[in-house]
Amino acid sequence: MSDSPIRVLLADDHPALRVGLRVLLEQAPGVQVVGEAGDGPQALEMIAALAPDVAVLDCQLPGLPGAEVAAEVRQRGLPTRILALSAYSDELHVRSMLEAGAVGYLLKEEAPGVIVAAVQAAAQGRAWLSPEVAARVAALARHGHPAPADLTERELEVLRLIGQGKANKEIALALGIAERTVEFHVSNLLDKLGLASRVEAALWAKDHGL
Repeated sequence: MSDSPIRVLLADDHPALRVGLRVLLEQAPGVQVVGEAGDGPQALEMIAALAPDVAVLDCQLPGLPGAEVAAEVRQRGLPTRILALSAYSDELHVRSMLEAGAVGYLLKEEAPGVIVAAVQAAAQGRAWLSPEVAARVAALARHGHPAPADLTERELEVLRLIGQGKANKEIALALGIAERTVEFHVSNLLDKLGLASRVEAALWAKDHGL
């Protein structure tokens, strides 16, 4: 386990909120805020330049919405994990961020300790959702999707481990397969289940008792 601090970029158009988050996160052991951005284009530029472990992105950034920033990060293959930050828990905002590749979705009203925990989870590639958001995503994932019988045994194994909050690297170690193979299985099972993200897959797995 590395002793390196979790390097975090904060992207929100409200300076007071950024200051509050910076103070909060820098008081947490093992967390370092490496930059702040006030709009989408600046956030994307700083993610590319600084390669932070986690970018905390407001969904409604000026110039380029959070979902578009997240999608561009994924398209470029940048290693930064995206943690969505929002005042909204509606389906449109949540799905747009998760489909764009965010590993978590955090509501701005959460307690300080919860915000730190969300950043720590995101740094490890673990799915993290505010409870109100998790309930909404679980409801969406619960309806109209195939039974586990549609999945291969290996896909089921991967899905169970996703449900336990395991990151791809941990799944690869547990199953004795390459991380790229895990990514292949994750992509397949998402397609088969009609889910948009591994966050939805984790909730689907729990909801179906896997």
